[in-house]
Amino acid sequence: MSDLQGRIALVTGATKGIGLAVAQELARGGATVLMNHRGKPEQARTALDRVREIRADAQLIQADIADAADVERMFRTVRDDHGRLDAFVNNAGITHDGYALMMGEANWRRVIDTNLTGAFLCTRAAARLMVRRRTGAIVTVSSTSALSPPAGQANYAAAKAGGVALTKVLAKELGAYGVRVNCVVPGFVDTSMTRQMPADRLAENLRHVPLGRIGQPEEVASVVRFLLGDAAAYVTGTSVVVDGGLIC
Repeated sequence: MSDLQGRIALVTGATKGIGLAVAQELARGGATVLMNHRGKPEQARTALDRVREIRADAQLIQADIADAADVERMFRTVRDDHGRLDAFVNNAGITHDGYALMMGEANWRRVIDTNLTGAFLCTRAAARLMVRRRTGAIVTVSSTSALSPPAGQANYAAAKAGGVALTKVLAKELGAYGVRVNCVVPGFVDTSMTRQMPADRLAENLRHVPLGRIGQPEEVASVVRFLLGDAAAYVTGTSVVVDGGLIC
């Protein structure tokens, strides 16, 4: 099914985990996928090859989304090379966990700058391209930490909750221009981030998942694809939780 045929899609943090799965899924839908990455060129090229096995016109764009100048350069490249942007997925994110009383400002700012400020900078730039054509769809990848935050994630939970709120605000501001804005809220998904957790801690967390297992990046990616496509033409301002029932 080529529900995204001919569309230009940009995915941040697209070279691993959920971001890579999203890039592959959008390519299967027929989109030209622009894959943002911050660094690690070898990893980026490997990811690009995997997406190009599905659709040959995928491209890499290097930029640090926490850097306003980098964001401006990235979206200028999109505009100059393609003239438009039809779909944007706000996926890039980092963690630096720690209890709030012991958290230094550097780790607070690092996570907020990438996961919230970076999300704002990118979404604003994407929306500016979309409102000119009065069409487009934006999806932000949040986390269940935004809705049911655990101890030790003051920075990450605050940033991800901000992404949920930003989604609701922008849905109201951009709806009149034909631009839809939604959010996907994954729970425990098999990515490098969850693999960094101690095995016993992960197993304990999964005990609280009614479906009894960890999620796969592809299961999040399929929801992102739906929200970007025409089947979700009357869906905006909502957050779709993909967590196996963790916070139900």
